[in-house]
Amino acid sequence: MLIGAHCAGGVKGALDKAVEIGADAVQLFTQSPRAWKPPTPNPELYDAFRAQREETAIGAVLCHAIYLVNLAAPNDEVYEKSVATMRSTMEIACAIEADGVVFHVGSHLGSGFEHGLERVLPAMEQVLERCSERTWLLMENSAGAGGTIGRSIEELATLFEKLDRHPRLGVCLDSCHLYVSGCDVTDPNAVAAVLRELDEAVGLDRLRCLHVNDAKTALGSNSDRHDNILDGVMGEGLGAFLAHPKVQGLPAILEVPGADDRGPNADELRKTRELHARWTSAVPNPLARTRNAQHP
Repeated sequence: MLIGAHCAGGVKGALDKAVEIGADAVQLFTQSPRAWKPPTPNPELYDAFRAQREETAIGAVLCHAIYLVNLAAPNDEVYEKSVATMRSTMEIACAIEADGVVFHVGSHLGSGFEHGLERVLPAMEQVLERCSERTWLLMENSAGAGGTIGRSIEELATLFEKLDRHPRLGVCLDSCHLYVSGCDVTDPNAVAAVLRELDEAVGLDRLRCLHVNDAKTALGSNSDRHDNILDGVMGEGLGAFLAHPKVQGLPAILEVPGADDRGPNADELRKTRELHARWTSAVPNPLARTRNAQHP
């Protein structure tokens, strides 16, 4: 498993940060996450990024669309800015030869799922046209209320089917989002069930990335608040999400606040690697081992 992190610095500086903290993979924004304006294309910067990636042997590079994007927005101005931003993000991702662009589909904000699809599908078609064989578009399962689209495998599968199973359309699964949406990914059986559902509806070959985040809020709370590894309500149980045989080899990206609220750091990566090792060792379930010791 390629344990990595979302790193600040964008195309110019994210690789430096990833190397500094010892990441095997990196996720980055291609533009300021607080503004709509896309960056001016910079071929020299993109060439330098590709060369640096080869030198550092970073195993996977993901770009994350900014959180302002809402492809289901009923408001025309927000919708048009969202589509333009997604197009730009994909174009830059292809230029740096990233492995995928991760994005949240958005929220219909009460207009209804079907109305949301009328906005989302043509927008995604435009972005998919800009993919390359290497750089895919990855739908991330979402969390929260307010008409959010993509909270379930069923909703992601609906998009997948309506886009004719596009050959470069994939999925990113987020542990916190699953958990707060009611899927207890601290239970190996629940992890197996969600992966089985994904395999049947979309295909596990379309699962290209994991987001590994603990949660500050309870199972089924619909509150998307990430916590540091082992510090949230999932704790040691988060290892179940990392340990399933079908997800080994994937990039696993941390989007945690870090000890200083400045993002993932070397200690968070260390904890994640150790957690992964405990759960993929000869004793597959450390929680079961603990329970058995307490109740022989």
